[in-house]
Amino acid sequence: MPKRFPVPAACLLAMLLVAPLAAQQAQAPTAPKPSPKETEVWEPEPTVVTPGATTDAAPSDAIVLFGGKNLDEWVNAKGGGPAGWTVADGVLTVNKPVGNIQTKRSFSNYQLHIEWRVPANITGKDQGRGNSGLFLGSTGGGDAGYELQILDSYNNRTYSNGQAGSIYKQAIPLANAMRKPGEWNVYDVIWTAPVFNGDGSVKSAARVTVLHNGVLVQNSYELKGETLYIGTPAYKAHGATPIKLQAHGDPSEPLSFRNIWVRELK
Repeated sequence: MPKRFPVPAACLLAMLLVAPLAAQQAQAPTAPKPSPKETEVWEPEPTVVTPGATTDAAPSDAIVLFGGKNLDEWVNAKGGGPAGWTVADGVLTVNKPVGNIQTKRSFSNYQLHIEWRVPANITGKDQGRGNSGLFLGSTGGGDAGYELQILDSYNNRTYSNGQAGSIYKQAIPLANAMRKPGEWNVYDVIWTAPVFNGDGSVKSAARVTVLHNGVLVQNSYELKGETLYIGTPAYKAHGATPIKLQAHGDPSEPLSFRNIWVRELK
């Protein structure tokens, strides 16, 4: 007859405690499986927007700022008179003596599409080569506001936070996606305007995402303030602002623009 060994008291106690618990778990009802409908959201239904016939064409809810015919949506940024840039063959060309131009309308958050080109025979180097700017928000008639740099950066070395695709003097682009002189470049921009408290302090900073020729060059970058040629960026309170194009380059090498449209975002 085999020997029997006494069960230690601690083990016996553990067995006595675990057995009822196991029995309770075995008898507990199985929770019902969740239904897929519990995570289905039906309202609100998204607004229908008809895409353009091509990837670059304006969708149905866009405001066409330049469609190749006239400058009805633009004014001179200094004084608000006629825009005065040249329109020919569906293309808008910088007229430097006239100065910067900006939209008649003001915007807060938006999606923007714009195409631009430097001449095929362009010369110069560094910042003196096809220099212009797209001001995502114009806060003054000169160069006040938030500038996305336009420049011929194809085989043209300059300071990295001043080349095409940069937020001027603030954010270096993630890539140099420049096409050759004479070819059209495309900027697709998502702009979130800054919001200010009642005392003028910043509630939320401006943010921007930019694709240059389909390549991501700014990824939800948070601006430190308005872009400046000299000094530290800073904000000053404002509301909705126009979009501005800069007349900066050599008049013998004017930049051209086409197919400019914007969609207002909430």
